[in-house]
Amino acid sequence: MVLTMGRLFLRILFFVLLVPFSSCEEQGIFANCGDCSADEPFTATLELTLDRPQYAKGKVYVYEGNIEDSIVYATLYPTSTSTTISLVVNLNKLYTATATYYIPGDYFTVVDSATPRVKFTESQCEEPCYYVYDRKLDLRLK
Repeated sequence: MVLTMGRLFLRILFFVLLVPFSSCEEQGIFANCGDCSADEPFTATLELTLDRPQYAKGKVYVYEGNIEDSIVYATLYPTSTSTTISLVVNLNKLYTATATYYIPGDYFTVVDSATPRVKFTESQCEEPCYYVYDRKLDLRLK
């Protein structure tokens, strides 16, 4: 099957436009101006969102790097009323968190990871500022 130059051009154009939007990584394209800072941050606050904390069995583990590295950065104990836990971490490092839930009859472990990074914007907010992206971990049951 022979493609005409026009169809080939359209397929290449479609592919080139599709690639930047198909990345799994959160790029931090849009700044939340409420979280902006005039000074460059050296740490970030990880936000861990839990689902039904009354079913959380014991501890939430935060690892530096992958779970396989077995470097426990923090052990957190969720309360029965809190659905969000905050933790101060360093920038540009991978953090992986696990939460184990017990729903009568079964245990479920949820895993998520993030690499908090900082970005500078001059045009998205009223004043030029720095903002941290990729800092939220979703540890809710799906």
